[in-house]
Amino acid sequence: MATYIMLANWTEQGIRNVKDSPSRLDAARQLCKKHGAEIKEVFMTMGSYDLVLVVQAPGDEAVAKIALASGAGGNIRTTTMKAFSEAEYRELTGSVG
Repeated sequence: MATYIMLANWTEQGIRNVKDSPSRLDAARQLCKKHGAEIKEVFMTMGSYDLVLVVQAPGDEAVAKIALASGAGGNIRTTTMKAFSEAEYRELTGSVG
């Protein structure tokens, strides 16, 4: 499974209904499960992003569907980055010619 970092910001609608955010997170966990993915960690943050999620998914297509469906609810906007573990990082950088 690949790892993805999903950065999220609440929209005006999302912050207006912030008390519903935990139930929306529960729904996101179910959405991930539907696509063979799992939210491994969630952090509420201060700064440029409101939430940071660590997601494991079978591939880019699954995480794209999750991001699109999550954004379609109108409560968040996301930025998603594929992440490499330290072991993968060492293998990738070690193979540079």
